[in-house]
Amino acid sequence: MPGLNPDLARRNRKVATGALLIGGGMLALSFASVPLYTLFCSVTGYGGTPQIGGAAAPGIAGKSVTVRFNANTHPGLPWSFQPGQNSMQVVSGQDAMAFYTAESRAAGPSTGISTYNVTPEVAGPYFHKVHCFCFDEQTLQAGQRVEMPLSFWIDPKIADDPNTRDIRTITLSYTFFRTLADAERAGALAKAGPHVGKQSAVQRP
Repeated sequence: MPGLNPDLARRNRKVATGALLIGGGMLALSFASVPLYTLFCSVTGYGGTPQIGGAAAPGIAGKSVTVRFNANTHPGLPWSFQPGQNSMQVVSGQDAMAFYTAESRAAGPSTGISTYNVTPEVAGPYFHKVHCFCFDEQTLQAGQRVEMPLSFWIDPKIADDPNTRDIRTITLSYTFFRTLADAERAGALAKAGPHVGKQSAVQRP
């Protein structure tokens, strides 16, 4: 604008740029809320979420814990989903591997995404995932059956915590939905409290 003070014009540009950045940040945050919640719970172990951690310490072995495996499928997803084993004995500090299987009953391609949780919740910070299929979209063709591996380890420090040292059994439950929106509508995310992590997966580098 003719005659506009250069300093005033510069300030106006700064204000406009700041407003755009704030607006863009708020929009990005709304889209990133689920991943951010998941990351928060993964790092803190909050609400039964297994912690992100490194490899199991070699040569360190602790107590034996029974790990039970549970599988659920939302009615909106035409899949058969089940654990490959009902339970297994795991020595804390040592790597373990288990499997789930999924089979599509749909007439064409179908996609699902899983959430999960560990109970009792206080065991979450000591349950470390190395590899799993949770929070990754899985697409199956009509009639296709796949094995989904899961590797994990339990921190021996579980025996040092007064809140967890008497735990002898940990249950790992997975639920497959069509989408995370379905999971939210079904209450799977709300039951986790003010975060998504109760149903989230944690992976070890």
